[in-house]
Amino acid sequence: MEALDPRLLLLAPEDNIAVAREPLDAGSEIAVGGGRVVLAAAIPRGHKIAVRAIAAGEKIVKYGAPIGVATRPIAAGAHAHLHNIRSDYTPTHGVGGMGVGGTQP
Repeated sequence: MEALDPRLLLLAPEDNIAVAREPLDAGSEIAVGGGRVVLAAAIPRGHKIAVRAIAAGEKIVKYGAPIGVATRPIAAGAHAHLHNIRSDYTPTHGVGGMGVGGTQP
């Protein structure tokens, strides 16, 4: 199995996401999930990236602990952020017109 790209930081062995150590350009090739993928979109430094395919409804694990849930499938090497993760800890503001706690403002 190919090692994780050195431009990514895996915070715990059981994590399904890693953190970009530096900005990664769209079109860059990186090693994740035992293979290589080409990034469809740029990943800013400090943002999360899936190290393997994550199914919709699956927990997002960072620091060895669940931090949220995938709201749709996330491919290996894809940006994992507000557009495809619902936090277990903080409300998501401004998504779909919903306010705190998923209620209409």
